[in-house]
Amino acid sequence: MKRAAGALFLCLAVCGGGAAATLPLGAGTAESWRMRATPADRARMRRWRDAWTQALAQADGAELAGQGALFTIEAALADPVPPAGAYRCRTFRLGVKPPVEPGVGGFVTYPWFDCRITPSAQGEVRLVKLNGSQRQVGTIYPAEGDRAALLGTLMLGDEARAYRYGADRTRDVAGWVERIESQRWRVAMPYPAFESTLDVLELVPAG
Repeated sequence: MKRAAGALFLCLAVCGGGAAATLPLGAGTAESWRMRATPADRARMRRWRDAWTQALAQADGAELAGQGALFTIEAALADPVPPAGAYRCRTFRLGVKPPVEPGVGGFVTYPWFDCRITPSAQGEVRLVKLNGSQRQVGTIYPAEGDRAALLGTLMLGDEARAYRYGADRTRDVAGWVERIESQRWRVAMPYPAFESTLDVLELVPAG
């Protein structure tokens, strides 16, 4: 896909049968993610509890209950960063942004896809969703307490290149990474650009 001159792209590297982005974001202290995040992303990350409360109020209670700790607000355990390796992952969309279209509910589940967690020589930890029509690509940073912060971008359709983080706010991804069970993680992304109030990416080890 061609874009006007000056648009910023992020080249992808091959990663275990999929594509992984090399984000210009470094690892570091718990303050690193704030230094890297855009003002808009810092704002929506601060409102994470509001997003959860609004999204859960709009979603189907029976659907939520069937997922155990996944949709429990205070579920974070120690060690929030998933170990390097292959993961199965799926996205849940909670809540609906106005205007609400007829037939659109407040709880949408997508199929399982493939994700990968990879370290780099620079000490960064990257999360890459390898397939599906919407694919998060980002860097996980240390954060406060029992959670970490994901900053990245969203790839759509058959795109082979990702935007640089911060180049297009509708593609920017920001979320809290938490371990919620022994081998189960989630990335809770408050107020995404499209459709929902809260997106939750669930990750479990593959195999």
